[in-house]
Amino acid sequence: MQIFHALQVWWQHQTVIEVVAVITGLLCVYLAAKNNIWNWPFAIISVSLYIFIFFEARLFADMGLQFYFLAMNIYGWWFWSHAPTENKVPIKRIVNREIWLSIAAVLLFTFVLGSILKYTPASYPYLDSFLAACSLVAQVFLARKVLENWLIWVFVDVIYVGVYILKDLHLTAIMYASYAVIATIGYIDWRKDWKQQQPQN
Repeated sequence: MQIFHALQVWWQHQTVIEVVAVITGLLCVYLAAKNNIWNWPFAIISVSLYIFIFFEARLFADMGLQFYFLAMNIYGWWFWSHAPTENKVPIKRIVNREIWLSIAAVLLFTFVLGSILKYTPASYPYLDSFLAACSLVAQVFLARKVLENWLIWVFVDVIYVGVYILKDLHLTAIMYASYAVIATIGYIDWRKDWKQQQPQN
């Protein structure tokens, strides 16, 4: 009974906005992993709600990231809807140039934004900025259907779980743990689809 009571007390401390953001967030990642275009409208709802959630938690880099996600989700929805056949944009592999550009962008973004945020009440300015930078890169690759986007998401999601636990955003931490699992499945499924796209000898 004590466990049940503890869960009941914990649940009473969760907000409606976070519950809705988590549900729509899980739906969008699941649908993206399944290569389904309807992931984008759910993503738009989720990131819009997280703008307010992260503002309250003083995770300002994450809050700013949601505005970027909002724009990229609109772009992704447009890009996928212009697929040649049945909403199936071909899956691509990352190239060396994209790897090095991504590393440089992440380092630069982390240093610049972290240096700014450390003079604010922001929580974990450099870590938050690093995770935001990695997420920026991953979101571009997801919108452009680059297979390796899922590997970046797994890396980011695992670290985010710890951050959100420390900020008492427990439902969000659970969501990001689920994201890591779904992203792993997404990588496996997309890799199979990519192999099927290759010309048969």
